Amino acid sequence: MRIPFSTCDVLASALTFNKFVLNKTMKSCKVNVANSRRLRKGDQVDPDKIISKVGLPCFIKPTDGGSSFGTTKVKTREQIIPAVQEAFKENDEIMIESFMQGTEVTNGYYKTRKREVKLPVTEVVPKSDFFDYDAKYNGKVEEITPARIPDKLRDRIQDLTAKIYDLIGCHGIIRNDYIITDGDKINLLEVNTTPGMTATSFIPQQIRAAGMNLTDVFTEIIEDSF
Repeated sequence: MRIPFSTCDVLASALTFNKFVLNKTMKSCKVNVANSRRLRKGDQVDPDKIISKVGLPCFIKPTDGGSSFGTTKVKTREQIIPAVQEAFKENDEIMIESFMQGTEVTNGYYKTRKREVKLPVTEVVPKSDFFDYDAKYNGKVEEITPARIPDKLRDRIQDLTAKIYDLIGCHGIIRNDYIITDGDKINLLEVNTTPGMTATSFIPQQIRAAGMNLTDVFTEIIEDSF
């Protein structure tokens, strides 16, 4: 359509939008991810096989979607079938993923022809059982920028975000979500190629924490797209 845009192209956007495909792609690139399996409508659901594959607790969610719609943290065998049914209300394809106990963080990044910008890391501390809709949009979360982590771990997270950016072939600004387990193991949760940009969203928070101006950042990215 010859309309300029400042975000990722079709391939990178599609790859990151499907959480299961992203999970398997990143695993093949030696990036740590949760164990997972995919179900499509019509597939037989065997709770025992699911538990043997991903264990308990686990998350059941749509592969395509956001804002934690249709997402359930499952703690018992009896919760699996209802959680699968709930996820299928949002999409015809769902993902079952191992639970990883640790510290959740998120990190923004962008690159232009002139430079790369590694934004500060934000620590995400939900007040509920996980980072669900209420935590994301109703303030039931503590968001700490910069994150309370060692500098070496921060640097590794930022370097991994930059690596994934290039592996996928991203453009514009992205935000990667991670879980830190065992003190310093970085596990990718997902890549957001069109991250939220409200006043309280993570990217604006990180830009402010870096001493930068949102308008200047957007101007830089947009002008680099021409």
